[in-house]
Amino acid sequence: MPTYTPTALLGALVLTTALAAPATPALSGAIWVADEAGSSLTVIDAATNKVRTTLTGVPAPHNVQLAPDGKSAWAVLGENAQAVKIDSRTYQVLGRVDTGRSPAHVIVSPDGRRAYVTNGADGTVSIIDAGTLKPLSTVKVGTSPHGLRASADGRLVLVANLGSNSVSWIDTQTGKKLADTAVGKAPAQVAFAPNGKNAYVSLRDENAVAVLDVVTRKATGKVKVGPGPIQVIVTPDNRFVLVANQGTQARPGNTLSVVDAASLKVVADIKTGDGAHGVTVDPNGRYAYVTNTYASTLAVVDLKDRRTVTVIPTGLSPNGVSFTPVSALPAGVKNLNLGQPADGGHDEHH
Repeated sequence: MPTYTPTALLGALVLTTALAAPATPALSGAIWVADEAGSSLTVIDAATNKVRTTLTGVPAPHNVQLAPDGKSAWAVLGENAQAVKIDSRTYQVLGRVDTGRSPAHVIVSPDGRRAYVTNGADGTVSIIDAGTLKPLSTVKVGTSPHGLRASADGRLVLVANLGSNSVSWIDTQTGKKLADTAVGKAPAQVAFAPNGKNAYVSLRDENAVAVLDVVTRKATGKVKVGPGPIQVIVTPDNRFVLVANQGTQARPGNTLSVVDAASLKVVADIKTGDGAHGVTVDPNGRYAYVTNTYASTLAVVDLKDRRTVTVIPTGLSPNGVSFTPVSALPAGVKNLNLGQPADGGHDEHH
């Protein structure tokens, strides 16, 4: 019968443990954060959870979103009434385009051809050619439109109208509004399930999330979450709805609610930081990233273990957040010098 030294036993134990529970593969890519009060964008290395770059000279960026191919980042410039397109690897400004007043959120369609911007002060959505950065049309929606998302098949854009307690459905083929649906008090953001069956709407003033049937465009239920929910997203496997609970400055919320999409029950409330506002998830669905507006931080949440694993300092008052598998190259600080409107653009503060 063979005998083992203590060192050999330890080595065998380590090997057995490693085979039984392989380490999570390293995550590559970057997380982009819009620092609205800091007039900057923070770019974080997803592999290390360290700040890679700070892009300054970006006036009042409430929201930032990566294009589906990950090659460009789009941000709204609240003080310029514009949107800007940035190369996500080199940080080169690829162009900017006038929007309506007080732009809140920007998204790019799944096919990469169109960008959509909510104009809070105008009650409209701007439709933009994402390649040429030329405005194409403007769609009238509800009062104070805020968040918006496209369906996975690209056929619909859903808009949360913060001031009129409704969402608007836009047909992307025609560029026309299909309908408005009453959902509840102060809808702030929307999310489509990847399978296209349901959509979800955060109701800031009800501390709840509404569920919508995409085919009938009707509300089918609500689930209570934390105080003052803002952004919402669905995990890639369609199983969970993630809701960031901001609360108010006087009484901040500090949690990410994890809602089981099948039962519509909250299965976890994970502490992230004061003023949890924006939320995104990596393509594998392992990690969620939550901006904490009042704490000026980004929380990295392990969704498997349901806990915050690290908190990263950002610029002031981070709001929008987006993940890209494309890793950024330059490090340090870069001034994009976007402080002045281009081509006679508007000068509005969001």
